[in-house]
Amino acid sequence: MAKRATQTKGSYKASIAELEGIVERLRRGELGIDELTASVQRAKELIEVCRGELLHTKQELEKITATEL
Repeated sequence: MAKRATQTKGSYKASIAELEGIVERLRRGELGIDELTASVQRAKELIEVCRGELLHTKQELEKITATEL
């Protein structure tokens, strides 16, 4: 379980950092037309990773809080 938690944190943080980089390049107008499609596709993939990690965390928290002491 600890291994999954470590992977989740690293995966989420790395995905967010990469997404922020893509957004910043978009804002600055640094993406050419050739890079735009690939960057938007990559951003979509990263968002899916983040959603999955958030859903997993939510489910784990619900398990923990549902347990009676």
